[in-house]
Amino acid sequence: MSVPIFVDTNVLVYARDADDLRRQPIAHAWLEWLWAEQLGRTGMQVLSEYYVTVTRKLKPGLSEEEAWDDVEALMQWRPQPVDAATMQRARAIQARHRLSWWDALVVAAAREQGCPVLLTEDLQDGALVDGVRVRNPFSYSIHDAGAEIRAHNEAPRRKPRRGES
Repeated sequence: MSVPIFVDTNVLVYARDADDLRRQPIAHAWLEWLWAEQLGRTGMQVLSEYYVTVTRKLKPGLSEEEAWDDVEALMQWRPQPVDAATMQRARAIQARHRLSWWDALVVAAAREQGCPVLLTEDLQDGALVDGVRVRNPFSYSIHDAGAEIRAHNEAPRRKPRRGES
């Protein structure tokens, strides 16, 4: 069994940003690996942000049809909806870790998806937030991710304590 990895908006956007010659190939390599290993996960919030960013903010941007094709493909990653449970978890994370609302919502979605790793450039690399390890994909290698996943799979499991989910 392999553990899924949650992908934030910035990684998806950089994979389509032809003007960022440093980040685009790295983001693209991450996405190729996640597709090949079937480890990619994301959230509805991320897909919404992605669509708006690549059609309205990215220069040159994607057409709405191209962006929607990407979103439809990423639906295979079973995106986490923004439901009441996710919002409540996000509020608790926001208060406990003093994150922005949007960052807390991404961490909550990753947690709801059972992802021990969150790929994002927006939070401190290596930080552990509510059981989710933040990894900056532009300073963290795919090789290291594979090793971390193997270690996670081999770690002994403990029973959750009362009140934990």
